[in-house]
Amino acid sequence: MKLTLHIWRQENQKSKGRFETYELSGLDPQMSVPEMLDFLNEKLIKDGKDPIAFESDCREGICGQCGFVINGHIQSPEKHATTCQTHLRSFNDGDELFLEPFRAAAFPIKKDLCIDRTALDRIIAKGGYIGVNTGQAPEANSILIGHYTAESAFDAAACIGCGACVAVCKNASAALFTGAKISHLAMLPQGKMEAKNRVKSMVAQMDQEGFGSCTFTGACQEVCPQSISVANIVTMNREFWKS
Repeated sequence: MKLTLHIWRQENQKSKGRFETYELSGLDPQMSVPEMLDFLNEKLIKDGKDPIAFESDCREGICGQCGFVINGHIQSPEKHATTCQTHLRSFNDGDELFLEPFRAAAFPIKKDLCIDRTALDRIIAKGGYIGVNTGQAPEANSILIGHYTAESAFDAAACIGCGACVAVCKNASAALFTGAKISHLAMLPQGKMEAKNRVKSMVAQMDQEGFGSCTFTGACQEVCPQSISVANIVTMNREFWKS
């Protein structure tokens, strides 16, 4: 399989970026996109050139680190898939692929396809936890939680923090991410005690990080690899006004 890759190269946040073109042949259609970049980097290193900087860890769609834009598609041309879950069989022999990092002011480019997502970590640090008295922790099964509530909380907690919702949003909003983190704790009895402080702190941090406002276009839900619902944004807004 042959592909022509146009990859965004940028030395650091302050330098000017550009696309560089690479012709690859002998590719296996079963390769994932990160494996294709591994294949390219081996060639670049052998030629004494700087390899493409990109992030990946689990390569199973769990960690959310690998994401970038492929031919204008956030993460992947496949629906609800991460970049590492995208295989070359999704493309045709001879295709041209344009690979570039997520574009958002809150996600500065570190190098090439790598972006800094620590803004999302700081939002979680502001309230994405519960306080417990570990000396008197009750038996977990003694706290009864209805099936629907448990499933809804689990669905919200499935967010992997990949940032795709921010990258696709015309306002670069992190409302879906923040809403999911607030919602899954707000639904459970363990999260009720700190609910008011949590939502105020996390929303304030989201604004401080420079993310845009949500205008509810729903694009975030469409590209989310975990299919996180925009209903979580509604929950966040409700919790915020209650607080």
